[in-house]
Amino acid sequence: MTDRRLSTGVDGLDSVLQGGLIPGRSYLVRGDPGTGKTILGCHFLLEGVRQAETTLFINLEESAEDIKQNATALDFDLDAVEFLDLSPSADVFFEDKSYTVFEASDVEREPFAESVTDAVEAIDPDRIFVDPITRLRHLTRDDRGFRKQAIGFLEYLTRDDATVLFTSQHTASSSDEDLQFLSDGTIELGDADRGQSISVPKFRGSAAQSGTHAMEISDEGMVVYPALQPDEHTQQFVAEPLSSGVPGLDELLHGGIERGTVTVISGPTGVGKTTLGTHFMKEAAARGERSVIYLFEENMATFHERSESVDVPVAEMCEQGSLYVEEMEPLQLSPQQFAGRVRQEVEEQGADIVMIDGIDGYRVSVRGPEDELTRRLHALSRYLKNMGVTVILVDETYTVTGDFSATGAKLSYLADNIVVLQHIEHQGTLRKIGGVLKKRTSNFERSLREFEITEDGLSVGEPLTGLRGILSGTPEWESPRTDD
Repeated sequence: MTDRRLSTGVDGLDSVLQGGLIPGRSYLVRGDPGTGKTILGCHFLLEGVRQAETTLFINLEESAEDIKQNATALDFDLDAVEFLDLSPSADVFFEDKSYTVFEASDVEREPFAESVTDAVEAIDPDRIFVDPITRLRHLTRDDRGFRKQAIGFLEYLTRDDATVLFTSQHTASSSDEDLQFLSDGTIELGDADRGQSISVPKFRGSAAQSGTHAMEISDEGMVVYPALQPDEHTQQFVAEPLSSGVPGLDELLHGGIERGTVTVISGPTGVGKTTLGTHFMKEAAARGERSVIYLFEENMATFHERSESVDVPVAEMCEQGSLYVEEMEPLQLSPQQFAGRVRQEVEEQGADIVMIDGIDGYRVSVRGPEDELTRRLHALSRYLKNMGVTVILVDETYTVTGDFSATGAKLSYLADNIVVLQHIEHQGTLRKIGGVLKKRTSNFERSLREFEITEDGLSVGEPLTGLRGILSGTPEWESPRTDD
């Protein structure tokens, strides 16, 4: 068996197929109408044109004129692709009234077969796309005849080592399940509530990446975003502590957070979670490192204005290239798409710190149950850790004061470090306090400290002693005090 692979011409799909299609075999592309089957076929043929191969489009339903016209909307130029137009309006379907079985041995004796053989012998194609093969049901009396017809058809097309992609169009009265047994592989396209998807449940002679992968069809065609496989990515790094640049915070963390760890910063709205996270990035910029922030819940203008007001010069950092900030639209983005963007920043731009702000917004992009959110975040965080990237996850809890909650999204087990911030009411005023709940890689200070956010940035006071009930939101002094 050859190790050579043929590119499908679709970004990301070749990765799912571990390099592409195996030459000289046939592959079924199945999915509901509108999921992109014909677009995938056009990518496949145009990639052949780019590789100086001969290509043949056998269209059995939509006319060649309509296909070419639709392709122009995607900037596809199909002029170099040969067409065999056997759509319902073609004479070949009206002439063939025999409903005879299409056997590989008697292929040249059938009107339909003559059209195919004439085209194949004249073109000698390296790649063939048949759309849809289920149209052959109209040339047979029953399902058994259709299966024999399809087997003979595919055997003939691949006998000279052509690689064939063929689609199916199942209806309420007929199924394409039998076609999966005739093909060397199956590519399934979906259009579910969670967004367009693609999977490869069968790939004979090799192993395709399992799971469901995100797919996007835009004005430029089809793009596939493979599901992240964290263990396939690794990079050497030194697990050194990273300072926040805030002495009191570093004391709480016994020097900072370690490189290549996941830190969850949790707390209610307005307590300073994002500000705390950006201080690590400000310090990273001073070391000449690059950081990335993905804003899922705050717009860019507000983030810039608020950061600048607390002496975090994000505009200057962005201009210098030490910081990249992207405002996300979670309803228009799948977790696989987001992971692809993160990978690009890490592998192409050398990002050292990645902050996701915040988890509630990311949850919207997952559009699934809570365990799906945890699974996606786990895969992304594990990938980043393997690459030596420091991860900061901003997680909002749902009470301003009162009963304490470590995280709002049940992410405690993912975190190497958990920093909690909380509002407390004391003598009629709201104050901010914080502490470290968990630090997996080293010891940490177990006291709570008061935080303040001023025009000079974040400041952390001395450990709070003599107070009880702090995490309940209504602290009390254990003994009378004479000072404020």
